[in-house]
Amino acid sequence: MSAENVTASERKIIERELRRGTSKSRIATILDVDYDKGLIKIESVKDKIRPEVGNQIEFKFRDSKMTGIIIKLLTNSAVVEIYWSKSDITMRDICEDRTIVNFKDIESFVSLPKQAEDEDVMFEYEEVKTTN
Repeated sequence: MSAENVTASERKIIERELRRGTSKSRIATILDVDYDKGLIKIESVKDKIRPEVGNQIEFKFRDSKMTGIIIKLLTNSAVVEIYWSKSDITMRDICEDRTIVNFKDIESFVSLPKQAEDEDVMFEYEEVKTTN
């Protein structure tokens, strides 16, 4: 199944639910399709989704699960403030508190309560030109 088989309304629902951190099985239920068909639709949208400043994300860095909040968008990546309480602590020795994450490395969007790291975060909202 390709992106052409995902309607505009389905795309909107999938993007909204992914940003909320909704499970894939729940998204399939919302779309009223079976799980396997839902996964195909979700993956086709996920590959093209552009995150926003302030999104909380899970990503992998050197095979370690990391979590953080996007503080600035770049062309194909984002500057992320790492939530150390939700990330692999062994990575603290090799990672700064902020890191660059490629969009393709974002595994999921999560919804977490305010974290200690949020106190000093300065979000940078800049207009980023994208090419289609």
